[in-house]
Amino acid sequence: MHRYDIERYLNVRSAGGADIGPDGRLSVILNTTGTGQVWSLDAPLSWPTQRTFFEETVSFVDSSPERPEAVFGMDEGGNERTQLYRLNYESGEIVDLTRRPAAKHRWGGWDGEGDRFAFASNRRDEAVFDVYVQERAAEASGDAAGDRSDAPSDPPDPELVYEGDGWLSVAGWSPSDDRLVVHEAHASFDHDLYTLDVESGELTHHTPHDGDIRYGSPQWGPDGDAIYLVTDHDSDTLRLERLDLATGEFTVVVSGDEWNVDGVALHEESRRLVYSRNVDGYTELSVGELVAPDRIDELPAPDLPDGVAGGVSFGPDGDRFAVTATGSTHNANVHVIEATTGETERWTAAATAGIPPETFIERELVRYPTFDKREIPAYLSVPETEPPDSGYPVVVDIHGGPESQRRPSFSSVTQYLLNSGYAVFEPNVRGSSGYGKAYAALDDVRKRMDSVKDLRAGVEWLHDHPEIDPDRVVAMGGSYGGFMVLAALTEFPELWAAGVDVVGIANFVTFLEHTGDWRRELREAEYGSLADDREFLESISPVNRIDRIQSPLFVLHGANDPRVPVDEAEQIAERAREQGVPVRKLVFDDEGHGLSKLENRIEAYRAIVAFLGEHV
Repeated sequence: MHRYDIERYLNVRSAGGADIGPDGRLSVILNTTGTGQVWSLDAPLSWPTQRTFFEETVSFVDSSPERPEAVFGMDEGGNERTQLYRLNYESGEIVDLTRRPAAKHRWGGWDGEGDRFAFASNRRDEAVFDVYVQERAAEASGDAAGDRSDAPSDPPDPELVYEGDGWLSVAGWSPSDDRLVVHEAHASFDHDLYTLDVESGELTHHTPHDGDIRYGSPQWGPDGDAIYLVTDHDSDTLRLERLDLATGEFTVVVSGDEWNVDGVALHEESRRLVYSRNVDGYTELSVGELVAPDRIDELPAPDLPDGVAGGVSFGPDGDRFAVTATGSTHNANVHVIEATTGETERWTAAATAGIPPETFIERELVRYPTFDKREIPAYLSVPETEPPDSGYPVVVDIHGGPESQRRPSFSSVTQYLLNSGYAVFEPNVRGSSGYGKAYAALDDVRKRMDSVKDLRAGVEWLHDHPEIDPDRVVAMGGSYGGFMVLAALTEFPELWAAGVDVVGIANFVTFLEHTGDWRRELREAEYGSLADDREFLESISPVNRIDRIQSPLFVLHGANDPRVPVDEAEQIAERAREQGVPVRKLVFDDEGHGLSKLENRIEAYRAIVAFLGEHV
């Protein structure tokens, strides 16, 4: 089999973030230039037109319901302080709508006429989010496309319609454009929903509760008297339910049974909706029509690649919708589906960098026993070449979150490792989402290290696999997954040949002290608080157990990381070096919580490849 270098794999492109405008134009976020930019198409597989030309990654695009324009979001250097911009598709003009680079802005959607939009922002107080409504900007004249700093006229000032005291986001306008759905996250698995009267500023709480309950993916009902959402208020997994705003009563519309219904999109006029189930990580997408408030008539399902799909955008009449789909052997592309027939057509052709797609390798879903007799789900991928006599070296790739879930989406790094003779093992240890809230809570606060024990059990399972070399096992992960790498190397040092920590937590105390003010309360709900749990947090922080590490370590970070400050990388690298551990550290000045720019990803993964080649 032909081998390709890492740069080739990192040049495999992706298209996502689909948005269908009022004229049928499909806009997507496509990373052909090395960072995700707005591109648009008028027909399936037609040559797309590039609309934005920045060095920074565009995070989303949302078309006006009435005009040939859209709002898109972008931060600077990965600092996550997203600003909002308006793009005119006809003239190419771009207007900076927010102009508050020190603040975060969370898009809340256009009203029905496209005359106003809503967003949440921490511009008043960095630690909390308020709700704003802003008139669309007046047309600019002579603004060069791509120039976000010299728009000729200032946009209207936003109106502060509600002062918040927590982690608020806006989930859309009511059909009558007089109210907004407001979502509040107290913790990853504890939410509340409100409606906000835009004129009076009155906020109505619809989900009073005790304990941890999720209320996610809220969508206004067609008549404005209800909200459709996914919730686990009366179950272990998420179900699609209808919340009657007048009575506060919930009605189950679709039960996920043992799996989560993890998202819903609803088109007001056609009463059509799309919802997804997360079945062992794979997406099952369903389409239906509301024929009664709590009853759906199912329509034919789309024909999408096996894997993960989401990001639904309906066309103006609700007769079709766009969705992004990806799989282990399919890079991300946008498909458009006829709602009533299920007929599915791929619209984008994100390139695979000349690598034949048939050489991509599928994951195998497996389960392994852990210390308390639970079965831990995981994905195992092995090269198609004959293994060496000792077996394949294996990279244990650990997801972040910790409430994330490793799912069968395309990974260029995974495919490169497989092409280079490494097996890849991706466990969903306790604490992962996708398997119910009880499973997700198994690593909370004082149970944190039980998830690290699940990693040990996974490696022991790999030791018994006939194709795996037990002496060449690598731990690799990012963000919380970086903590898991460091914890695995210090708790069970004999198991590992090397570790790769990307933007990981080394010290829970300094992490919580220095993370963004807007995140601290949310993270303390998961990890424990500085006030009550400091001693415990110090005891499990890998930097305080660094004397146990035996394996070479590679630490990568972004200097602008607002979530896990770069000091986490500095302190773990310094302390490991003091112990005589072979350490490499690589910090990118123009990145944040992860690596978004192609040139940086190429540099980083070339270095990782060289590191693994030297030590594994």
